[in-house]
Amino acid sequence: MTLAAFVEFGMYGLVTVLIEGSLRDVARYGITGQVPEGGDIVGHMRQMIGDATHGLVDPDEIVLTIRSYPTFDDVGQGEDFVDGNGNGTYDAGETFKDCNGNGTRDADRGSTGTGGSSQVVVYQVDYDWRLWTQVMAPVIGHDGMVHIQASTVVRNEPWDPDSSLHPPESCTL
Repeated sequence: MTLAAFVEFGMYGLVTVLIEGSLRDVARYGITGQVPEGGDIVGHMRQMIGDATHGLVDPDEIVLTIRSYPTFDDVGQGEDFVDGNGNGTYDAGETFKDCNGNGTRDADRGSTGTGGSSQVVVYQVDYDWRLWTQVMAPVIGHDGMVHIQASTVVRNEPWDPDSSLHPPESCTL
């Protein structure tokens, strides 16, 4: 059982480090604004993670979430609203600032995707790692799986020369 624990924790640690390192590579690729041949940037990034994890991670099972924001201050913030009835929560019909332009008030004002020139982007990977042996399944994880999550925040390069004339502004009321 001790040997199984060493193997499981060692593999879990290895896969976690490989996912974190590959996510940094994905973010470095994303900040340049490049679009791969075929145009599927998320698919390309998932494959980058799969390649960097040396076959230990199935790229088809990777959940890669990419959200862009105008500034670092906007990361993880909800869209501002006018609390008309003073209850501290957003209620239907209350005025809000639609930062991401989707027509609804969101708890996270970020837009889906790699963003534009000079925008801030959050990359997050979620992956359920299947334990190699089921000996440790009653002790760690859930149903023989351990959840691995990694994220990083970067600012895109200013690939649009006009963007430096109009720096992004935070989205607040």
